[in-house]
Amino acid sequence: MTTNPTGQPIEILLVEDNPGDVRLTREALADAKVRNHLHAVTDGEAALAFLRRRDRFAEVPRPDLILLDLNLPKKDGREVLAEIKADRELKRIPVVILTTSQAEEDIVHSYDLHANCYITKPVGLDQFLKVVQSIESFWFEIVKLPPDGQNRDENSPG
Repeated sequence: MTTNPTGQPIEILLVEDNPGDVRLTREALADAKVRNHLHAVTDGEAALAFLRRRDRFAEVPRPDLILLDLNLPKKDGREVLAEIKADRELKRIPVVILTTSQAEEDIVHSYDLHANCYITKPVGLDQFLKVVQSIESFWFEIVKLPPDGQNRDENSPG
């Protein structure tokens, strides 16, 4: 079973307002090869509070990966993505857009906002589980990520 470079489980933030998709993602990651902690929030404002460790999220760990739905209450995923990638403290955290939208404008706009990848949620249960497991495998077994604490570029403007 794989862990991050510090030996700790991988921290994943899921921003998803559909309880069924949260449950399925949790199930898919529970069967994964990589030890992980999945934190789930249901709207864009809660996602930003989590990432900035505000209010009830003051003690949460910084995520190693963000799975972000686009269609969220309070603050949609496009706004959340823009704020993450504009924040020098957060911008290096990989953001995977995981959404039902197949609209070309959503895909283009997400990449313009520096999403790390865009995945359309499959409709079937088995396909959904395979997609989540492949995301986890790709980002934590194949890709080389910056070590925790180096998610900031000290020479880069805000």
